[in-house]
Parts: sequence; structure tokens; C-alpha cells
Amino acid sequence: MNQLVTQRTVLDLVDEYEEKNAAIDDAITSFEAAFSQLELAASVQGKYVAPVTRHRPHLSARELRSNLLKSGWKAIYDRLQIDRIASAKDKKLFERTLEQPPELTFDNAKATFGDYLMRPRYHILRGLAEVFADLDPAYKSHSKVKIGVKGLPKRVIVHWGEYSGYGRDKFRDIANALAAYRGDPQIEYEEIAEIEACHRAGQDAVLDGRELKKYRGGKDEVVTPPNRGLTVRKFSNGNAHIFFSPTALLDINRALAEFYGEVLPDAEEEDAKPQTSTAVSKDLQFYWSPPEVIAKAMDVAGIYMPRDYSRSEAPAYRVLEPSCGDGRILDELRARGCRPFGIEVHAGRAAEARAKGHSVLTGNFLEQPARPEFDFVIMNPPFYGRHYVKHVRHALKFLKPGGTLVSILPATAHYDHKELEGQWTDLPVGSFSEVGTNVPTGILKIRRPT
Repeated sequence: MNQLVTQRTVLDLVDEYEEKNAAIDDAITSFEAAFSQLELAASVQGKYVAPVTRHRPHLSARELRSNLLKSGWKAIYDRLQIDRIASAKDKKLFERTLEQPPELTFDNAKATFGDYLMRPRYHILRGLAEVFADLDPAYKSHSKVKIGVKGLPKRVIVHWGEYSGYGRDKFRDIANALAAYRGDPQIEYEEIAEIEACHRAGQDAVLDGRELKKYRGGKDEVVTPPNRGLTVRKFSNGNAHIFFSPTALLDINRALAEFYGEVLPDAEEEDAKPQTSTAVSKDLQFYWSPPEVIAKAMDVAGIYMPRDYSRSEAPAYRVLEPSCGDGRILDELRARGCRPFGIEVHAGRAAEARAKGHSVLTGNFLEQPARPEFDFVIMNPPFYGRHYVKHVRHALKFLKPGGTLVSILPATAHYDHKELEGQWTDLPVGSFSEVGTNVPTGILKIRRPT
């Protein structure tokens, strides 16, 4: 009689791992002894005739411990159902990490998976936003994802060639992101097989919850997947069109709108009242730059750490940061060997930056007379409405001929407004989430002519 497996906690799984890890040497010794007994069982008086197996097994304690470690991490991953919460990118990152996983302890497991359990909704929404942001610029536009705005594409196109898994994987990411949002099970192999079968028959594959056959335990079974709201039409050129039903499109719209939020940075009207659906900074004009964003802005600008230069010293660039806040970008500029200067309208934040040893002018940047004496301008201007346009255009006047401006901006600046021309780089989805806004963002680089 089969017994039900008791549901085990993460601590139980870590304890099991530690017990088995400590017992591996004894297990190998026991195996070797058992193998010797097997050889004796096939001989009389120890008279050797022939090997009882083709090759005597060789067991490596190192390999066994490596397998045990990976198995332990996978067991915790499955126990916590991270597969139903994590984004497609996070899942791939976990798979890569599993090639050389860290030590399995409760603290390491908590650090790795704890945030998924503390903020499952955030990770589900971020996963959906990541998937769709890679499909079409419309999904990066805060304007188009607002509820009631008919701006989202009703279909997307991916390359799903006979020998390429990209389109299949991308479709699986789309279906699983929607499934996570709806609370449905992840897409199964049979549903992917149905798409291929329909393509061979010259038909569209409509994943609307119809019954499918599934081969299990040597026999066919009928399974009924959920209505995915997706239709796939594959073509002989390798392209596949993925159509969204009205319900699926509404779910995508609602999920993206919830994640991005009705926040101030992308307000369309100059006189729009600030509305928030995410926990934003009290001062809605001020969004400090997270360290990863600052580092990316420096890389785009071409301002590196002193150790990255072949010369003995990094260039002491003169760099302006308008709207410098409490000096976080100034801190990084100084660490990279630059001579930064900041301007900040908020007296309290300006004082914080000066307390760290920075040169900061308290005042409204737009009211400062332009002096073309800086090699770079690195800025994170106020996003409200389209005020950032005024800040960027004014900042360009502070550059020397040949100087470079790098500005962190809402993605709408590039995908909708298009009032500023330059080299655009998308920032990862949720780059400003720790600040309190999930609005899509990017980095604009403009070089002043010599």
C-alpha cells in the first residue's frame, strides 16, 4: 500500500541534506563491501572465473556530494513552488546557478528564495512585464498599458523555426507568465505538441481548454488544461503569430497596469494630479537612483573605475549632476576619479550631499546660467509630465564641445514622446522598484557636436 509523503518544511529538507552529506563516505564504504559480497556470492572458495559486471563501479564522494547539493536546492525550489512565482529570467538564472550552487543552508535558502515568498505578487507581475517588454515596444509604454487605453498589440510575432527553440521557449514564457497571474498551472508538453500537430495539419492551434491526450504509465489519458486564451499560427518561413483573446489581452493590460502603476513619472498632462498605485517616495518629484542603475549609466557614458584604465590614473573628468539629490550619483563619480559638481533644489538633500564632501549648489537647475565647461552630464531629472525635456535640453548647454550627456528617463520618453534624440538603452524591468516605482525606464545618451 502506498503511503502519502509527509509535507516537509525547508528546515526538514536542509536537515536531510546535511545528514546525507555527512553519511556519504559511509555509504560508499557500505557499497564497496556489498559489491565484494556480490563477487563472493558468484564464486566457490573464492575461485575467480570472470567479472560479475562489465566494469567494477567507481564511486566519487565529490561527485555524490555535488549531486546531493544540486538535488537539495531543487527540492527546496519545488517545495516552495518557486516555478509558479519566479520570472522566466529568474528561472534561467537559477538553472545557471545550479551548475555550481552555493552551500545549502537555511540562511542561504532564505536569502535566495525568501523574497519570492514575501512578495509573490510582485514577482509574478514582474515576470509578466519582463516577458512582454521583450516582445513589443508598446509593452514598455506606460501610456499604452493604462486600463481602458486600446494601445496593446492583439498579437505578437516570434521566430519558431523547425530547428530553433527560441520561439517555442518564448511562447512558453508568455503562457506561463499569464498562468502565474491567473493562478493556473504552467503549460504542459502536450499543449506544445498540439501546436506542432496543428501546424503539420495546416491549422491554427487554439489553446482554449479543450481535452488533450497524455501518455502516462504506458497508457493514454485525457487531460484538460486551462483556457490559455492563446492562438498560434505557424508559417513555413519559421515565424509564428501568437494571438491573444479579448480576455487574455485584458489580463495582460490589468497585470501591466498594476505593476507599472498610475505613478507620477509618466503623467501625460502637465496639470495631472499625482495618482499612485505603488508605494512611491513621499516627494513624488524625487526618485533616487539605485546602485545598479547608476553603474549602468556610468558604463553607457564611458566613465570607468580607475582599475579599468590602462593608464596609472583615471581621467579626472569634470562632471555635472543636475538634481543631484543626496549625492548618490556624485558618490559614484568620485569613486571613478571624476571631479563632480551637483545642483539640488531641495535644501535638505543638498546639505546631505555636501556633508559627504561634495560641491553642491542649492537652487533650481533650470534657473542656473549655462556654462559649457563640463566633460559629462550624468542626470536623473524629475520625470513629472515632460519636464525632463526641459532639464535635458538645458543640461546640454553645460557640455564642452564633444561632451556627453547621459540621462535616466521614463521609457515613454523614447517609445512615445520622442522629443529627445540620442542613443537609447532599456533598463531592466523594475529597476526603480526599491525606490517605489515600477515605471519602465531607460538611459539616453547624447553627444554634443565638436
